[in-house]
Amino acid sequence: MRTLVIVDAANVVGSVPDGWWRDRRGAAERLRDQLVGVAEAGVPGHPGPVELVLVVEGAARGVKSVPHVRVVSAPGSGDDEVVELASERPAGAPCVVVTADRELRRRVEAHGCETVGPRTVQPRRERT
Repeated sequence: MRTLVIVDAANVVGSVPDGWWRDRRGAAERLRDQLVGVAEAGVPGHPGPVELVLVVEGAARGVKSVPHVRVVSAPGSGDDEVVELASERPAGAPCVVVTADRELRRRVEAHGCETVGPRTVQPRRERT
């Protein structure tokens, strides 16, 4: 059974001060494209391929899915959508949620999901 990896787009995008606030949709699309490699490789403790879902909200709604990354536009709170996806997965299916949001971590851990921080899915940057 493939591991379900759910990415809180707003939290992951917001963790890097690169001007994302000027183009939230574009930032979510760049993250989606970076996640293709994660879907294939997996995350620590969960080798790929994994089922990867990117949850977007607000101005990023409407970002399209690409092969290996399914995008879900939250009709309301992105956190609520992440929790709903976590709670609806098949019984016994492993689940990892990518977020730094403490309250969201608590909520999905109550459904048996592991949590990891945004750096888990971000490309390593060269130090200059």
